[in-house]
Amino acid sequence: MKRLLIIALALAALTASAQDAAKVNPHTVTVKLDNENVRVLDSTLPPGAKEAMHSHPPTILYVVSGGKIRNHTADGRTTETVLKDGDTVYREPLTHWAENIGDKPIHVILVELKPKK
Repeated sequence: MKRLLIIALALAALTASAQDAAKVNPHTVTVKLDNENVRVLDSTLPPGAKEAMHSHPPTILYVVSGGKIRNHTADGRTTETVLKDGDTVYREPLTHWAENIGDKPIHVILVELKPKK
């Protein structure tokens, strides 16, 4: 029982500290705009680079320069996707980390949608 409590606390601490994409990935993600409606992030992930676990609210993703990416979700699932230049994608809220498994930098603009007040 004590072991389960320790594991649960460790997972909670990881989740709490790994939420803001820009804070946990400062070398690859920058905030371009943050207001009451949206937050716009500029992200460039070099080949072989891996992000730290983080979360996004509902998000619109615009691919400036695509490539092959592997996403790892908080529940341990992985998916591989080829992002194409100019792709525009809507994503539901997500907690994940990603790695660039291609041979060129991946550059995306993310528009995180904030709830209406």
